[in-house]
Amino acid sequence: MPETGACVFCRIVSGELPSHKIYEDGDFLAFHDIRPLNPGHTLVIPKAHYRWTYDVPNYGDYFEAVKKIGLAAISALGADSFSVVTLGHEVRHAHVWIVPRFPDDGHPGVLDWNSVKDIPQDEMELIAEKIRSHIEGA
Repeated sequence: MPETGACVFCRIVSGELPSHKIYEDGDFLAFHDIRPLNPGHTLVIPKAHYRWTYDVPNYGDYFEAVKKIGLAAISALGADSFSVVTLGHEVRHAHVWIVPRFPDDGHPGVLDWNSVKDIPQDEMELIAEKIRSHIEGA
């Protein structure tokens, strides 16, 4: 397994850093992005440190969790759809972005990386609760 060091996502998994958790199982953790592109913008990571999403041994399970969380966000937030992004260059730990999409959300067609929304922390937690309540089996 690759290095963990001071990886910010490993620190979130260990509980050293706080997060607005949305989903957790034995292998994966999902939480809100601190720079949300839309309400419900969620990061899904493997709990073990892997560099890229394709390095995760149970890749299929990973993307089933992404699908489950994305569909819950649509249901909970009344989104039209969700975008899935796997860039991975900004943090060297495998992660998938789930970005719920809404009409007139400031993202014309594709996501605008600069269209970060200012969402207060208490509202972020309420959004996390809504999504959690719509995840089957969570």
